[in-house]
Amino acid sequence: MPYQSTDPRPIAATIAVLVRDTQVLLVRRANPPDAGLWGYPGGKVHQGEPLFDAATRELAEETGVAAEPLRVITALDAFDHDPAGVLRRHFILVAVLCRWTAGDPVAADDALEARWIEIAALKEGHLALSRDVAELAGHAAALMAEVSA
Repeated sequence: MPYQSTDPRPIAATIAVLVRDTQVLLVRRANPPDAGLWGYPGGKVHQGEPLFDAATRELAEETGVAAEPLRVITALDAFDHDPAGVLRRHFILVAVLCRWTAGDPVAADDALEARWIEIAALKEGHLALSRDVAELAGHAAALMAEVSA
């Protein structure tokens, strides 16, 4: 796949990974990359905005849910290619583990749907997921058990 891009620099973004009991909060994305797929609420980090602030802001904008950021889990690549396979944008997604504090998910901003989904169901293949969603959910659940102990 060609590594050409309309913007030569990767774009910093965060995703908020919320685990509540045996469920994870996901949104069905309205925009690229991954339009139509289920993934974590998130978006671009504004200049001067700390990662934790960006994660909770994007979470609130996309779902109306409030959360306490706990720690960075990992960083992931997300690539947006045009139909010919040319790279349009490269996002670096910083996954932030968050503890739910308030609110019921309601899709807003660039989310088509927002809901709590059983972590075990992610591996069944019934939902069209963004890359690494199921694996990240399992990892986040294990980390949440550690921080809650």
